[in-house]
Amino acid sequence: MPTRVLVPSGVLGLGFDRSALARGVAMAPDIIAIDGGSTDSGPFSLGAGQSKYARAATKSEWRDLMLARAQAGVPLLIGTAGTCGADATVDWMFDITVELAAELGQTLRVARLYSSQSAESVCTALDKGRITPLTPAPEVSAKTLHSMSNIVALAGAEHIQEALKTGADIIIAGRTTDTATIAALPLMRGDHPGGAWHGAKIAECGALCSTNPTSGVIVVDFDETGFTVEAMHETALCTPHSVSAHMLYENTDPFILYEPGGHLDVTNAHYTALDARRVRVEGSEWVPGRYTVKLEGARIAGYQTTILAILRGAHYAAHAQQWVAKLTTFLTDTITRRMDLSPDSYSLDFRLIGVDGALGPLENRTGTPVEVGMLGLVTAQSQAIAAEIGKLINPFVLHYPLTEDEELPTFAFPYSPATTDRGALYEFALNHVMELDEPMSAFRLTVTEVGA
Repeated sequence: MPTRVLVPSGVLGLGFDRSALARGVAMAPDIIAIDGGSTDSGPFSLGAGQSKYARAATKSEWRDLMLARAQAGVPLLIGTAGTCGADATVDWMFDITVELAAELGQTLRVARLYSSQSAESVCTALDKGRITPLTPAPEVSAKTLHSMSNIVALAGAEHIQEALKTGADIIIAGRTTDTATIAALPLMRGDHPGGAWHGAKIAECGALCSTNPTSGVIVVDFDETGFTVEAMHETALCTPHSVSAHMLYENTDPFILYEPGGHLDVTNAHYTALDARRVRVEGSEWVPGRYTVKLEGARIAGYQTTILAILRGAHYAAHAQQWVAKLTTFLTDTITRRMDLSPDSYSLDFRLIGVDGALGPLENRTGTPVEVGMLGLVTAQSQAIAAEIGKLINPFVLHYPLTEDEELPTFAFPYSPATTDRGALYEFALNHVMELDEPMSAFRLTVTEVGA
């Protein structure tokens, strides 16, 4: 049975064109599906169990989508709710939904799919040989698993299908693969499996597969032989080039994409322009395999204090790297003497913004900047130690000379105090897959009636 999926944007909180959304709703989709996050912004969201996106922005966009759902009379689905898809962010998204249901006068059935994993359950799977590392992956043990603040498993299409079977108006899913939320209904309705997964991959980031990426909204039609994709904004065009190129996005292999239960192979896919706006794709294949779900975990790696200074003197801007090298040596010795801390008990890292702030030693471009920002990152086992180191290095970051026989320089602090305590610093600590006998065995589903 042909299935039409409306994708409003690559992620909730990034924005979308509302006229394009209205155009998509007018095309009578069978479901509205949007992603809620990813690991793109690093481990903090997963470690802390917090959304990257502002609650106000999330609520504003979710309001539009809830109204669109009511108008279309179809399910509304979000995957990886609250950026990381932990149980806490699923509930955060649910609270927003309850608020909006009351404000909009809507009565809704809301399904919540939880993806968080306990350390004990993952330890059991590890003991049974059901955990396999990906590349690269850190060493994993019972100790490391219990040190993690949050562990999630990436749900697949089967999990979304179970939520759809509840008859929910809105589905708020924890961590899911980017494609599962889009592929689930077409697969459930018997559309071509290769086309379902391939179309979902193309649609995962909304209009990024078009000539106007920021417009957000696209519609994908799935059927028995493939899929057709069309962007909804008037100036956004889907072309064979823009559509096929998206297989390269966040994917190490442009032809193979692994999902729970198998992989997509687009080696024989062909892309045809139906007109200036639409692209037809056929020839993709779904290859069944072991049923595994990817695991992601984060833990506290330390606590951090930052300090920022700006070097504007031409002499220091031109020799900033030499200055930082000398300063680092001096401060390491000073911290040892004054605080009795060995260098392996903390981390002191300086980033030169305007010189090599992004790439460090890998930077191969040089120039003569007008000024250089020096960002100091102090990481230690506790916030108190990191803060104390930050205070100790403060006067030297402000005044330390490049050579012994020159006047004491003065640099600029853009704010006071110059140091900022950032709190916990998280790191990713899992990049593994876990084998399951039954897809729902590691996930939980709750259905709640909300609204007037």
